[in-house]
Amino acid sequence: MSQHLFNELYKTFERQKNAFSSMPYPSYKKRIQDLKRLRELVLQYQGALAKAVSEDFGGRCVEETLLSEIFQVIQTIDYVCKHLRGWMKKQKRHTSILFQPAKSFVYYQPLGVVGIISPWNYPVLLTLSPLVYALASGNNVCLKISEYTPKTFQVIKEICKRCFEVSQVAVFIGDTLFSKAFCEVNFDHLLFTGSTQTGKKVYQAASQNLTPVTLELGGKSPLIIDRDYPVKKAAKTICFSKGMNAGQTCIAPDYVLVPEDKLDELISALQAGFNKMYPDYLNNPQYTSILQVSHFQRLNDQLSQAKTSGCKVIPLAKIEKQTDGNKKMPLTLVINPDISLDVMQGEIFGPILPILTYHEYHDALSTINKNTNPLALYLLSHNKATQAFFLENTQSGGVCINDAIVHIAQHALPFGGVGDSGMGRYHAKEGFITFSNIKSIFQRKKWNPAALLYPPYGKLFKGFKRLFIR
Repeated sequence: MSQHLFNELYKTFERQKNAFSSMPYPSYKKRIQDLKRLRELVLQYQGALAKAVSEDFGGRCVEETLLSEIFQVIQTIDYVCKHLRGWMKKQKRHTSILFQPAKSFVYYQPLGVVGIISPWNYPVLLTLSPLVYALASGNNVCLKISEYTPKTFQVIKEICKRCFEVSQVAVFIGDTLFSKAFCEVNFDHLLFTGSTQTGKKVYQAASQNLTPVTLELGGKSPLIIDRDYPVKKAAKTICFSKGMNAGQTCIAPDYVLVPEDKLDELISALQAGFNKMYPDYLNNPQYTSILQVSHFQRLNDQLSQAKTSGCKVIPLAKIEKQTDGNKKMPLTLVINPDISLDVMQGEIFGPILPILTYHEYHDALSTINKNTNPLALYLLSHNKATQAFFLENTQSGGVCINDAIVHIAQHALPFGGVGDSGMGRYHAKEGFITFSNIKSIFQRKKWNPAALLYPPYGKLFKGFKRLFIR
């Protein structure tokens, strides 16, 4: 990585700090204009974005990018524009009668310059969605895009160049050394989306400047099938949520818990469901490739380890001989793996799905709670008591009941993790708050009766004590 890029980062940061100093509170009109212009350009470049993502992955269909990324960005902008005026208003708070006449309120102020580090798996959505909230809050932004998606970087950089001055939004790409330097910049807030392991390093680097961070991480998100839930319906949900982006999704189900007597039925339903959605997966342009050869090898190593340990490994489609450059893997089940295996130790991030059987709900609960807190939890059950049991006894960033992954598309819901799956929230009003300084203001009116209690203390204070300190 050249010194020139490091110098450019530092100079850009200073330029954005100076620009913020000259406009510390962009008007509502300015913020809306910026967001609508961004929306216009995302729509204009949607084809180029989808093509770039596909080239970076070595194959991802246009429809999947439009559905999972472009659509989500447009919907996010529309939601934010609809609610921004209300979010920006001063929020009245209660003032005790003891301090009257006065008023209390909260004032949402831009932080300054925000750093955003986006991952490779959804490079459009996970770059532009946090950008929308940072801009809505009135900040300037430095974006750092994954070096694994250089084609997408070029398109996003072109969009931002046409939409913003570099003093407002700047776009960078770089390797691990550059990412470390990026985290060490004295941003007013830093948002990182990626793995838990890398998130810890980001947090450590940001702590040098006491930079507040939002970490959107991952973890092993469980999907529980209730014994009375239709298995075929469950299989469709699993195939969609795990098949999208070939499982390279931070909120994809990472393992399934199914009643023991439903196991064979579920395997058959998953096999039928996967082949219906992705027939001839190897040559199917609608089924996404694994991004990197190293990632593909890691997944195959996990399957080899599971086989060696004695696990039943079931590819849901016939394994075809890979041609040069083809890195596709069918959804592959691993039945009842030991918790010590790699497929149960970390987030899989690919089309491998462990299936674990349970007898009672407490067995399933014990399995879930042995792992770190996941980013998402999925429960397929129409039983209210069962729903309450898992909601009350598990910790996760988000939950879907009778569906999977779509909670991220509910724009009124905050999004984030807990524990090892992250800290902080964005999306919805919480996204606006995350990138704002929540300034508490107490405003005294002309008369200040509290002055009667100033020293020297005498009869008035004794009366106050008798009335209120008892």
